[in-house]
Amino acid sequence: MPGHSLARLVLPISALSLVLAGCGAQVAGDGEGGEASVATVKRCAEDVQYTVPQRAVVYEGGSADKLFVLGLTDHVRGYVMPPANPPVSQSPWASEYEQVEFLSDDLLNRELVVDANADFVVAGWNSGFSDSRGITPEILDTLEIMSFMHTESCFNYPDYPERVTPFEALFSDLERLGQIFDVEDQAEEIVAEMRERIAAVDAQVPDREPVPVFLYDFGEDQPFTAASQVPPNDIIRHAGGINIFNDLDARWAQVSWEAVVEAEPEVIMILDYGDTPAEDKIAFLRANPMMETVPAVINDRFFILNYNEGISGPRNIDGLEKFAEYLRDLDL
Repeated sequence: MPGHSLARLVLPISALSLVLAGCGAQVAGDGEGGEASVATVKRCAEDVQYTVPQRAVVYEGGSADKLFVLGLTDHVRGYVMPPANPPVSQSPWASEYEQVEFLSDDLLNRELVVDANADFVVAGWNSGFSDSRGITPEILDTLEIMSFMHTESCFNYPDYPERVTPFEALFSDLERLGQIFDVEDQAEEIVAEMRERIAAVDAQVPDREPVPVFLYDFGEDQPFTAASQVPPNDIIRHAGGINIFNDLDARWAQVSWEAVVEAEPEVIMILDYGDTPAEDKIAFLRANPMMETVPAVINDRFFILNYNEGISGPRNIDGLEKFAEYLRDLDL
């Protein structure tokens, strides 16, 4: 399950003006004596000062992809990639991964960051940063190591929570990182292109009621699924579906099989990662007697979503386009 890096933690629409207000960086020019310029940018809802990082450590594919898509490979010291993640060789930025160092397949921790001589860390709250593991933005601040949190994960950040829809959170991250690294024009172009791609998908949605969709993450006794505050919710919505747990005000959530059956999903989206292949998850759902009356199972409607298309990152838009095409082709 995303958001906890297989630690199995149970964690888990707001106005666009919040994003726009949060994205306004104040950049000070070079001071006397060649001092580095400073940008004041939001880290969740907190104003934080940044100089341009030179040795970034990124946690998981979503963090790495956000820097790679902005052309910041030279600023990345290395990446941390737990084994649940798909191989980086499958990434659209495989060549960029080859240019930076693989630091660890462990969970993010303070010792790893310090040993790497990092000056900047990118991760999510409870998906990288963690009170229990002693690596938080506040702790890194005391070590004079800058940090940045995915806006999507700020939903349950206890100190400076921030709340926007998942796609808007992605755009906010790219814009804010653009300000931190002084590549604002590049960020604006990428965000504009992503918005155009989403608009193109919206324009092709069939004229019918939204298709009920259940995302299956993991779990046999009780399933884990995507609630309203994570990217699959926006992927499903823009593709012409409706997440059957859209009303849960959370990120990733544990639900009951009874609730899934009652919602009668027409499609089941499988999040593909970890040691359990998507095909095994589908086999489990087909064999689960609780699910035998569910339309998606009866009609064999399963869609596989790659892990890095489901966590916050540029590949969310790839996942949207693929799922939208799948829904358009369905004969309902």
